[in-house]
Amino acid sequence: TTAATLERFTVNFTITNLPYTSDLQNPDSARFKSTRRVMNMMLDRLLKDSSIGPVFKGCETTDFRYEPGSDRDQTRVDAVCTYSKEPWAAPLDRVGLYHQVSNKTRGITQLGPYSLDKDSLYVNG
Repeated sequence: TTAATLERFTVNFTITNLPYTSDLQNPDSARFKSTRRVMNMMLDRLLKDSSIGPVFKGCETTDFRYEPGSDRDQTRVDAVCTYSKEPWAAPLDRVGLYHQVSNKTRGITQLGPYSLDKDSLYVNG
């Protein structure tokens, strides 16, 4: 039997009710740490309930940023998620996973207390 390898994929989206501030740029700031902790927890909960749940390992929010030229009331979230690529498991279905995340976020509008830009979700293998 071959051992499973850990594979990563990225999840990116924009929160429309989290104003971007410079302390979200600083990984050592209390605001960055607390926002990352909440984001990781919500992403983990979301993906544990998806089709990759049995092989899902967790998400780590890597960055908060704002899009140049966009409203600073919005914050872009970048996360890297890890799953175990088991020999028996189907390959990661990015499109299917995108649709599951969309369904679980009310059409990419709501993640916990956060409002999402419905056109902002990317799931990238």
